[in-house]
Amino acid sequence: MGRTCAACDNWCSNSQFSRNQMMKGEGYSRCKDCVDGPGTAYQPPPPPLFRCNECHREFNNQNELNMHMQVHRPRAVTCILCGEKSFKSAANMVQHVESGYCTACKGADNARQQIYGFANSQRKMQPYMTDTPLLTNGGSNYQGVPDLPYKCQECAKSFRQLSQLLQHMDNKHKQMRMIQY
Repeated sequence: MGRTCAACDNWCSNSQFSRNQMMKGEGYSRCKDCVDGPGTAYQPPPPPLFRCNECHREFNNQNELNMHMQVHRPRAVTCILCGEKSFKSAANMVQHVESGYCTACKGADNARQQIYGFANSQRKMQPYMTDTPLLTNGGSNYQGVPDLPYKCQECAKSFRQLSQLLQHMDNKHKQMRMIQY
């Protein structure tokens, strides 16, 4: 009896396979020469390279390439609150506001409320708003922001901040501008 080695494609007798390799089964087991032999050991193919078409840098995976591609975008998005024009995407602009660094909207909590209020008032944004109820404080009407107020229409994933939704739509669904502002 015998079988074909998965690495060298040679027909080998059972004695040419280790017990561990024999248990892997036909089409998966490698002979002792391929496992232990110099220069003949099975080498898995190298992982595919993800190359930037702009600068030809190489990355280990698609996510790293997607993150890198942002450096090639022009800074053409203007902040809707302070007018600063230095953002490469709507997600970066919203992140600027939500972080609390926008001069027109001081403080991260205040900024989050302002972004939520703006998004909630836009008819085009309604499909991206969740039906999460607001938390109440001892029965009083709290005018805050739900914990996960935004949702992706493609995969129904929920997000705490609008910038997270925008980045998700850009990276996962290739929709760079989902809303007009």
